[in-house]
Amino acid sequence: MKKNPTGNKPIRIVAGQYRRTPISVPDDVPGLRPTPDRVRETLFNWLTHLWAGNYSDKQILDLFAGSGALGFEAASRGAGHVQMVEQDRRALAALRALRDKLQAQSVRVHAGDALQVLGRMDASRFDLVLLDPPFNQDWLPRLWPQLPGILTEDGLVYVESEAPLSPPPEFEVIRQDKAGAVHYGLMQFAALRK
Repeated sequence: MKKNPTGNKPIRIVAGQYRRTPISVPDDVPGLRPTPDRVRETLFNWLTHLWAGNYSDKQILDLFAGSGALGFEAASRGAGHVQMVEQDRRALAALRALRDKLQAQSVRVHAGDALQVLGRMDASRFDLVLLDPPFNQDWLPRLWPQLPGILTEDGLVYVESEAPLSPPPEFEVIRQDKAGAVHYGLMQFAALRK
């Protein structure tokens, strides 16, 4: 299993109220690969454009939180609510420690498996679902069918993958790019749009 690309070197939050805050990346969590700064900056530039810079009313689900880089970036930019899901206990401890250090009131950290959490969702609806699952484990085909039921009408899905993005036809790719070996993109469930 490859080590995370940062070794023990922390990554940093790119922008917002927590800008430059280091995020400690545990090096003993299998498959953990924090989203690089450049990719996070691109994603949040896309979102800032689409949302006219207003994050305050956005509900965000980070389904494979890992280091928390994506979720804390959203919180830093003022997201109304960020729900992080992670099942590795070391990563969970690091997420909770950073949340507490930042006093990030909008961040909730939930221990659990992504599919089980999705299966237990009540009437929660999210404006953005962040999907950065461990590579080479075929997570995306299992997740696609679950997503429409948790998205708001204009809800977006962000995906990182080791292969070119190939969502089901009912998902419209709005933006996509590639950085090194990582393919990433922003999409929307077309049937929810009016």
